[in-house]
Amino acid sequence: MGVDLESISEATSGAIGSLLSTTILYPLDTCKTKYQAEVQAHGQRKYRNLSDVLWEAVSTGQVLSLYQGLGTKNLQSFIAQFVYFYGYSYFKRLYLENSGSKSIGMKVNLILAAGAGTCTAIVTQPLDTASSRMQTSAFGKSKGLWKTLTEGTLSDAFDGLGISLLLTSNPAIQYTVFDQLKQRLLKQKLKKADHDSSPVVLSAFTAFLLGAMSKSIATFLTYPAIRCKVMIQAADLEDDDDDDKTKRAQSKSRKTVSGVVSAIWRREGILGFFKGLDAQITKTVLSSALLLMIKEKITATTWVLILAIRRSLLLRNGRLKNV
Repeated sequence: MGVDLESISEATSGAIGSLLSTTILYPLDTCKTKYQAEVQAHGQRKYRNLSDVLWEAVSTGQVLSLYQGLGTKNLQSFIAQFVYFYGYSYFKRLYLENSGSKSIGMKVNLILAAGAGTCTAIVTQPLDTASSRMQTSAFGKSKGLWKTLTEGTLSDAFDGLGISLLLTSNPAIQYTVFDQLKQRLLKQKLKKADHDSSPVVLSAFTAFLLGAMSKSIATFLTYPAIRCKVMIQAADLEDDDDDDKTKRAQSKSRKTVSGVVSAIWRREGILGFFKGLDAQITKTVLSSALLLMIKEKITATTWVLILAIRRSLLLRNGRLKNV
């Protein structure tokens, strides 16, 4: 079937968009993750709202620690978005070619998006776990990527994989809603546009709004699982200076899905499953909206560059054969 240049173009533009949006919003992501990872105990909590995390970094002179784990997060984000967008685009092309259909319905779109998300979760889970541990470590005490990955067993690096697979429904819902809304808007624009005019594309502002809307819907529907995942992957702050093996074993037992669900239910009640929802929506909506906006704007440029590189390689090969 050869190299799918269109899928590579989609993947590259998506990965670049993810890299930029992740970097811009990373301090907010760190505050959000540390806030989500804390479980209220006996009516007391360290962080009562998101701003408390930011104030801790400022008051302790650890503002730069808001960027701890940025390199790992960017690496994970770049690979994840490249794999996801490549898989999503490739699966869509494969389906259209084999089915003979001219369009993809919502149900099929969800299945294809979930398939791409599953591939992404498996490939990037160790990096996802490492970045979460770095972000939830005490400010100024974050470890490097290699040390974070090797301080436990191989299975520890895949903490939260089960929930990550469940959460493939999040981007599946998000991108399906985005694609459906996008296609409807483009069809409306196409009817009004002149056939001899330039190709119809979404404006940056429209892409931003569609990205925000689609991510809000996906985040609300999957948030309880998102919080459980953060708590499973969080660093063991309480045991950093504790050599008691019994306490370490108890801490590990709490990092199962059932253990985390039980802890939230006992200490915070049903509303605890939605603690930090506003912070999650703020961060992920801005991030996803920026990602999709950037992706929409650079996709055409990426496609032209890929075609230019391909043409250059073909010309070079042709010259070598003639020599």
